[in-house]
Amino acid sequence: MTEPQDQPIDDAVLEALRTSVGGDDAFVADLVGTYLTDARAQLDAIDAAIRTGDAAALVRPAHTLKSASFTVGAMRLGELARTLEQRGRTEALDGTAELAADARQEFGAVDEALAAWLREHGAATP
Repeated sequence: MTEPQDQPIDDAVLEALRTSVGGDDAFVADLVGTYLTDARAQLDAIDAAIRTGDAAALVRPAHTLKSASFTVGAMRLGELARTLEQRGRTEALDGTAELAADARQEFGAVDEALAAWLREHGAATP
C-alpha cells in the first residue's frame, strides 16, 4: 500500500476538508482553484526573492505556501515551503534555489493530483 507521504496529496486531509464544509464539492473545488492560483503566485515570489538575494522577501510567500499546502493535503510541498521559510528567517539562502525548484516540481504533481481528486469526487476542475 502507498503511504500518504509518498503521494503529492494526502487524501485524508482533503477528505477532512470536504467533511468540514458539509461535503460541498463545489466549495472544495473553489478552494482548490484558489489554492492553485495563489500557489503559483507564491512560487513566483519565492523565485524572485531568491534571485535577488532578499531573505526577508522569501519569508511571506514561503509561509503562505506552507500553510495553504498543508490545508489541502500537499504535505511534501508544505514541508519544502516550511524549509524555505526557515531559510528566509535565518537569512541562510544557500541551496534555496534548489529547494525552490523542488517545490515547483512538487507543485506540478500536486496540481495533477488535485485535478484527479476533483474528477473523482465529481467536482469541476478549476
